[in-house]
Amino acid sequence: MIVLTIVLAIAGLVVGGGGTTYINRLTQGKAQEEAKKELSRAKKEGEALVRKAQEEAGKRVDEARKEEQKRRNELKDLENRLLERQDALDKKLDDLDKRGQNLRKGEDEVDALKNEIRDIRKKQQDKLEKIAKLTKVSATEKLMQMTERDIRNDLEGLIIKLQNEAKENAEELAGVALVTAMERMASEVTAERTVTSVKLEDEEMKGRIIGKEGRNIQALQRATGVDILVDETPGMIVLSSFDPVRREVGRQAMEMLLKDGRVHPGRIEEVVEKAQAQVQKDVVRAGEDAAREVGIVGVPKEILQLLGELKYRTSYGQNVLKHSVEMAQIAGVLAEELGANAKIAKYAALTHDIGKALSHKVEGKHHHITGEMLRKYGAPEEVAHAAEAHHDDIDATTTEALIVRVVDAISGARPGARNISAEGFVERMKDLENTAIGFDGVEKAYAISAGREVRVFVQPKSIDDLQAIRLARDVANKIESTMQYPGTIKVNVIRETRAIEFAK
Repeated sequence: MIVLTIVLAIAGLVVGGGGTTYINRLTQGKAQEEAKKELSRAKKEGEALVRKAQEEAGKRVDEARKEEQKRRNELKDLENRLLERQDALDKKLDDLDKRGQNLRKGEDEVDALKNEIRDIRKKQQDKLEKIAKLTKVSATEKLMQMTERDIRNDLEGLIIKLQNEAKENAEELAGVALVTAMERMASEVTAERTVTSVKLEDEEMKGRIIGKEGRNIQALQRATGVDILVDETPGMIVLSSFDPVRREVGRQAMEMLLKDGRVHPGRIEEVVEKAQAQVQKDVVRAGEDAAREVGIVGVPKEILQLLGELKYRTSYGQNVLKHSVEMAQIAGVLAEELGANAKIAKYAALTHDIGKALSHKVEGKHHHITGEMLRKYGAPEEVAHAAEAHHDDIDATTTEALIVRVVDAISGARPGARNISAEGFVERMKDLENTAIGFDGVEKAYAISAGREVRVFVQPKSIDDLQAIRLARDVANKIESTMQYPGTIKVNVIRETRAIEFAK
């Protein structure tokens, strides 16, 4: 049994070992087959990838070759163009060389001709000197002596003429300076009036203003010193006074009362006090603004007060304060041109009429009052004299005084400054234009530059250039013979042709 058991165990071991070996062989065989399959598949995929990469590389190589060929072609074209330009430049250089050679030949010929001409002139001069028995210098001296004897009288006449023209030009230049200053500094005109109107909103307020038995209107007249007319103009209250400051106080007080609606003697006194304070502020502010506009500093307050009162004063329709400011500006321009003291001239011109603010209170002429006030309140004597001497009863002893006198005449008498002058000015402008329009061939005419120039437009088909010159002379002669005017008038005849067409 033991032997059998041993034999069986040995047999089992043998059988088990052979089975394991067999199984291992089978497993290895399958693995090898699978490995071969995977390897074959990998080879196929690798070959496909290689083929694809080779195709891509071939495409890129082809593209690179095409691009290179394209660039080579462009470079070749560029090289051809450069060669063509170089050939053209070479041809131009050759042409320039040929022209230069021709020019040099021409210059040589010209030099030869010049030398030949010089020789001929020298020979002719020698012959003339032999014939005349005079040298060139001697002949020149004799000719100059003869010419001087012949034209001495003409030269003297010419000198006299030039001297007269110099005087005339000096006067004309002075006139131009004055006119320029007038045109630059001209101010507007305010109509002169001694009454002021205040509009009534309704008839009920008229009764309140009058008051019981005229109590309110009497209180107003006493407080303001202004005549109040209620029934003279329908719907209006008229304030009348020779003193423009009082009239302004009355106007402001009346407007306050009409706006408030409470009208009784106590309220009237309160409102009049407010109006007086407001007018006083306006007066001082007007004087300060005028001095600031002109550029004068350091003016005493008392003088500024009198200057501001001129805001409510007019003379022949011309506001006196604006007239003074205009004068100061013109005086500054003229003083600069003449080399005078511009500050003194402007100061005197600005304050020359402050006496008019006191002429109804102080006896005497306004320019004498002006001089007294300026000296009283500490203005320089040069300013006081120049301001006081702007009328002829006092001699103007300084250049600044003469300037003030001149600019006062300019500002007061210039066309359009005052109502009377304005009417004559407009009439003269119409006469000037009508004089030019009366000629044949004149289309239209305009008077400009304050009547110192008339521009005449003629019909180009009716008037030619020579006729235009003759027309200018005829118009000037007619103006001289038929009109009275200061200074000179320039007649400017304009002939023009215009061609007009429309693009449709």
